[in-house]
Amino acid sequence: MPAASALQQAWYEAAPWLWLLRPLEFLFRGIAFSRRWLYRLGWLSSYRASVPVVVVGNITVGGTGKTPVVIALVEALQAAGLRPGVVSRGYGALPGHFPHTLGATSTAQQAGDEPLLIHTRTGAPCVVGPDRALAVQDLERQFCPDIVICDDGLQHYALQRDFEIAVLDNERGVGNSMCLPAGPLREPVSRLTTVDQVLYRGSDSPDNGVQYRSSELVCLADQRRVAFNPQFLHRRVHAVAGIGQPAQFFACLRAAGFDITEQVFPDHHNFQTADFEALRDLPIIMTEKDAVKCRSLPAEIATRAWFLPIEARVPAAVIQALRDLVAAQSN
Repeated sequence: MPAASALQQAWYEAAPWLWLLRPLEFLFRGIAFSRRWLYRLGWLSSYRASVPVVVVGNITVGGTGKTPVVIALVEALQAAGLRPGVVSRGYGALPGHFPHTLGATSTAQQAGDEPLLIHTRTGAPCVVGPDRALAVQDLERQFCPDIVICDDGLQHYALQRDFEIAVLDNERGVGNSMCLPAGPLREPVSRLTTVDQVLYRGSDSPDNGVQYRSSELVCLADQRRVAFNPQFLHRRVHAVAGIGQPAQFFACLRAAGFDITEQVFPDHHNFQTADFEALRDLPIIMTEKDAVKCRSLPAEIATRAWFLPIEARVPAAVIQALRDLVAAQSN
């Protein structure tokens, strides 16, 4: 088991030896606390956008389902007649010219897989860059959005925000409640008391739960769609995942009746043809986030490769709160 995976497992199993890392955790907490207060006191500069800024992030390391939430928020705001724009760090993008404005020819190497997925699904203007304040300024200058959704960046205090959403996994929670490196937290649990909304992936709560739905598979080669059911594809498949929590994707496939052979890659993996050369005997099912990095696969592979779009259902009160932000800004 890779060291990173072993450490994550220890965090969520509360391994006793992690207490040996407490001195480093206290140092991490002190740095995080000091940095936040320097921004609060104005000793470090931060940018105030001309429109409301909503940050969708988390306090834990690893995937918590933020991207489907961002997509759901953007689509709901678009349906309400608003013009949301998106900014993101662009994790996984190769160093280059930032900010980068996504377009029809953008690749994951230029923009990162998650921003590319958001832009592809929603068509919303999207700008990426490690400096999110500069990305927001570029977004404002080019597109004049009504509201900005920041994908991740809860700890990016150089960008001022009007509404914070923290997304947690309902089952994993905050692990052992320790900060890095003794636990999975980027900030102490108390940080959750300061955000405007905590959402729990997989919870049925109408107030703060986010449910994820998958109903069809899409062919990578020609966008054909079939029901998310083995009888429309094949019971035995290769399941490919390069995401933060692949176990949940695999469990979803098994729950639908598929007999899977797991193919696990690191989060944000840059897929190459060689990654699929040994997967010749069965259909391939991958995540939608991985699929945006596989557009150039040879036809022999792409015709057997399918991805699983995921739709998130966000509480209506959260959507209304964002609409109210825009309404207040225009008054």
